[in-house]
Parts: sequence; C-alpha cells; structure tokens
Amino acid sequence: MDTRNLASRYGLPEMSWDAVSTRLEAGFAVGPDGGGPDRHTCWLTTTDADGSPHVNALGAVWGEGCFWFVTGLATRRGRNLTRDPRCAMALSVREFDLVVEGVAERVEDPEVVARTAQRYATEEGWPCEVDASGVALTAPFSAPSAGGPPWHLFRLDARAAHAVLAVEPGGATRWRF
Repeated sequence: MDTRNLASRYGLPEMSWDAVSTRLEAGFAVGPDGGGPDRHTCWLTTTDADGSPHVNALGAVWGEGCFWFVTGLATRRGRNLTRDPRCAMALSVREFDLVVEGVAERVEDPEVVARTAQRYATEEGWPCEVDASGVALTAPFSAPSAGGPPWHLFRLDARAAHAVLAVEPGGATRWRF
C-alpha cells in the first residue's frame, strides 16, 4: 500500500488505514431512525454511457475489508456497473469523510450472498433474505428509488481511497492499494 499524507504541509499526522478500516468495521447506521451524527449515508458514483457521473445514495455495509451493496440490474446504477464496473463510494462518519475508488464486482457465491444478507439484517435492520435463485436478495421493502427485487450483491474492491479526519488533530491521507 502506498500512503500519502495530504496534510503534511500543515504539520498534521498521516492517517492510518487500519484505523479507518477498524472504524468501518464498527458499523455506520444508514437507517432513517438513527438521525443526527449516528445516521450516515453512502453515496455511490458510477459512469453513464455518455461519460457523465451518476451519483445516488444507497445502503452499504463494510466487511472483509471492502464495501458491499446491492442493486437491481435494471436500475441506472446496475446498468452502469454492468457496462463499466469502476465506481467510487463516499461516506461521512463522525471521525472522517472517506472516498473509496475501485471496481465493483457482482457476487454470485450463495454463501457470500447469504452472509451479506445476514449482515444487512443484523446491522441495518433490513429484513432481506436470499431469493429462490440463491444469488440475489429479496425483501418486503427497500429504498423507494431501488426498484423491485431481485437485488444483486456487489463487492467494491478498493484501488485507492482518501479520507479527511474530522476530529482532532485533523488530517488528510490518500492510499493506493
């Protein structure tokens, strides 16, 4: 991993990727009942066919060193990822603002899909379950903009990330993996 302190000119310390990852492992509630500093939204940026960016909010979870999210393949986001899997995920938590750039890969391993469905149910309170195909999710509801089921699982493998520390002592760091 290549690490670059973006705030060295201010005498601020380099941030630790391990500390960022540990904080993400602790969870970040995205549900509307969290409110205030305990409510976080992930924003995914994909690329439209004409090269313009498409940004929208989505529920994501962190685990095994990467972001996991679901989308319908017929949605704009799903079509964009099928055509060009490069994307960026942004998230603000109390301690830092983070952007992870990488490639989203559709996951069709039934064990991984089931494990991630359980993570969504436990961490986010979203009562999703694996559908009859064994490789997609279904639930009685989802975000209003998500379209109907099935929702397919994607893993965002980071190629680079940068964060701005929002608490003392402050700082900003970029990592290339």
